[in-house]
Formats: sequence, structure tokens, C-alpha cells
Amino acid sequence: MTEFHDQSAAPALPSKPASWDALVGAMSPHLHASLKIAVELGRWPNGERLTPAQREDCLQAIIAWDERHLPAHERVGYIDRSALHKSHCDD
Repeated sequence: MTEFHDQSAAPALPSKPASWDALVGAMSPHLHASLKIAVELGRWPNGERLTPAQREDCLQAIIAWDERHLPAHERVGYIDRSALHKSHCDD
């Protein structure tokens, strides 16, 4: 099971970002990984449960960060379709 990083070492954003784009742009790889763990476990590092709204916001931030920083095959939700056979439904 994956464990959270030490809370004292968790990165914080320097100030309140002006927009969603600024928020995603300010996210570090460490923060991205911490959000992924929080979503996977359904809890923040302090043990509190994520609310449905927090889970949704975290997922959106993770997906947006992935789009900017990771190749397609490493992103959340990627499905490798190269080995799938085409059918008449794919047209």
C-alpha cells in the first residue's frame, strides 16, 4: 500500500492562484503525486476523508497536470488500444 509523504514536507502553493490554469501551472510533481494518493485512499494525509467535491477537484487537477506534463501513455485513464482488433462498431 502506498503511504503518504511526511506532512511537514508536503509542498504548499505560494499563494492563492488567480485561475484554474495558474493552479495547475503551480503544481509540483510532488503535489501531483500527493493528490493522486489522496484520491486513491479517499483521505487527506491527516486522515480526514475527502468530500465528493474535493475528490472531483483533485481528479480534475490531476488530469489537467497529466495533460501538461506526461506523455499520453502515462496519463490517468489511458487505454492502450493498439492491441485491440477493429470491429464494425469502431467505424
